Amino acid sequence: MQLRYNYRVYPAPGQQIELARAFGCARVVFNDGLRLRQQAREAGEKYISDGELSRRLITEAKATPERAWLGEVSTVVLQQALADLNTAYRNFFNSITGKRKGRKVAPPRFRSRKDNRQAIRFTKNSRFKVLDNDRLRLPKIGDLAVRWSRTLPSDPSSVAIIRDAAGRYFASFVVQTGEDEALPPVDSEVGIDLGLTHFAVLSDGTKVAAPTFLRRAARKLKRLQHDLSRKQKGSANRKKAVVKVARAHGRVADMRRDWQHKLSTAIIRENQAVYVEDLCVVGLGRTRLAKSVHDAGWASFTAMMEYKAARYGRTFGRVDRFFPSTRMCSDCGRINEKMALNVRAWDCPCGAAHDRDVNAAKNVKAAGQADFNARGAHVRPGLVPAARNEAGTHPDAACSTRSVEGISVP
Repeated sequence: MQLRYNYRVYPAPGQQIELARAFGCARVVFNDGLRLRQQAREAGEKYISDGELSRRLITEAKATPERAWLGEVSTVVLQQALADLNTAYRNFFNSITGKRKGRKVAPPRFRSRKDNRQAIRFTKNSRFKVLDNDRLRLPKIGDLAVRWSRTLPSDPSSVAIIRDAAGRYFASFVVQTGEDEALPPVDSEVGIDLGLTHFAVLSDGTKVAAPTFLRRAARKLKRLQHDLSRKQKGSANRKKAVVKVARAHGRVADMRRDWQHKLSTAIIRENQAVYVEDLCVVGLGRTRLAKSVHDAGWASFTAMMEYKAARYGRTFGRVDRFFPSTRMCSDCGRINEKMALNVRAWDCPCGAAHDRDVNAAKNVKAAGQADFNARGAHVRPGLVPAARNEAGTHPDAACSTRSVEGISVP
C-alpha cells in the first residue's frame, strides 16, 4: 500500500525565494487552466483535453514574453499543477453523476497567493534525489536540509514541498510499503464508542479521557487573536501577528495528531478487529457542541485506525450510524426509549445495570462481529423488497425485536 512520510525541511533564505517562485508559477498555471476551461464552457465549446491544456499553458506559454518566467522553475511542477486541476474536475464530474460516494464535490476554484497553504509536487521525472548527506536535492531549488525522524521504507515515487500558514516547510514523500508488516494475530476484538466527556470507551470497560487540546489553549489563542485585531490592516506587524496565531493553532493540531497516532497504534496492536460507529461528524459540527466536536477529531482518528488496520493485517469495520447502540441492552437485546444525554447509567428490566458508554461499546462490537467475518467480508444480507402480503403493518400483532445474539424478544 502507498503511505506518506512527512519530514520538516529547513530551506536557506535563497531557497525560500526559489520555492516561493515555484509556488507562484504552479498557481498561475492552475488558474490559467481553470480560466480556459470556464471560458470554453461559456462559449459552448468542447471540453479542453489535458494534453491540449499542457501544450497551450506550458510549452507555448514559455515562448511568450508574458509567461517567459515559467521557464525559471521545473516543468514537472507545472505539469503536476495541471494534474491537480484535472483531478479536481474528475472528482466534480464523478460527484454530480453519482460515481463518487459521499458528499457532493464543488467545482475547482481559483488559487490565491494569500492562501495559508502553498504546495508543489515533484515526481520521478524531475529526478529529485535523497543524497548521502541526508539532504534532499530538488531541480532548480538546490539541496534542502531535512530533519529525518525515521528512515524511508523504500524509494519514494514523489515528494511534495508544503509551506503551511505558520511559515514551516515540510517534505511529504509517497512510498510503497511491502506486505511483510502484518502483526502477529491476537484473540481480542474491541468495539469503540466515541464521545466528548470520554474520547473513547472500549467494550472491555477502558475509558480514555478527552484531552481537549483546543480548550486548553483557548486563553493563549484569545490573547493572540486580540493582539491581531488591534493591528492595522496591511502593516508588517499584522503579518507577524497572523504568523503567531497560525503557529499557536499549528501547535494544537500537532499535539492532537501525535496523541491520536499513539492511541490508534496501541488499539490496533492489541486487537485483531476494531469496530467503531459511523458518526456524522459534519452534522454534529453544526450543533451547539461544534467546538468540542471539532476539538475531538473523531474523523481523523477513525481514518488513522482504518489505514493502520489495513497496513498491519487487522480488521476494521464501521457500524451503521442509525444502529441503536446506546438504547439497546447488551445482555437481552431490548431496545428502550430515547434517553437524554445526562443519563449516564440505566437499568434494564432484565436485571442488568449498564454504564451508558460501555454498553454502547459492547453493542458496537457485537454489531461489527455480525457484519464482518474474519476476512472482513460483509455477511449481513442487504435490504430486499417485502412480499406483497407482508408489506402492511398490523396494529394487533406483537412487535418483536431481534437482539445481537439473534434471540427474538418482545
